[in-house]
Amino acid sequence: CFRKEAGAHGRDTKGIFRVHQFEKVEQFIYSAPEESWNLHEELVRNLEEFWQSLGIPYRIVNVCTGDMGTVAAKKYDLEAWLPGQGKYREMASCSNCTSYQAVRSKIRYREKPNEPTKYLHTLNSTLVATERAIVAILENFQKPDGMIEIPIVLQKYMGGQEVIPGPKVMLISDQGAMQNMATRTRARHLDKDKS
Repeated sequence: CFRKEAGAHGRDTKGIFRVHQFEKVEQFIYSAPEESWNLHEELVRNLEEFWQSLGIPYRIVNVCTGDMGTVAAKKYDLEAWLPGQGKYREMASCSNCTSYQAVRSKIRYREKPNEPTKYLHTLNSTLVATERAIVAILENFQKPDGMIEIPIVLQKYMGGQEVIPGPKVMLISDQGAMQNMATRTRARHLDKDKS
């Protein structure tokens, strides 16, 4: 996907949560009108099953009409918990657009020959946007030592690796040791300047 604006009016301009170009897996359904509401719930179940498999805390939000565009008749958002931000953030959306897109695109079907055509219903759901999933994994699986546990379902794609090593950090517990280190560093730089 390509998004012209990366930061929504200055929001999320740092990091990879909101970027110009990203990969995602999207679910689409073209259905008969009488089946679309059940299929919409099925898309949400697929979405939940995926995020449950990652082991990331999430919630499903039934989006109010004031926060939806004109296309969807009903929309759910999946929001994952991001502990570093202390809040839930949108990871995916699932919409039943009923016949809105079909009417404008003239997408019709006929149940039997010689019957009049009908407009079908269109549904769509993001299953996962890669960069946002990475953010959710990093925030939920990073340990105090900086190591990141790899969710069990992803380990087979990482050659069986269970953790991603954290950064090499040297902890200095007292100020005296810190001053000694700074003095030695300055001395090395002075020696280099003399030569």
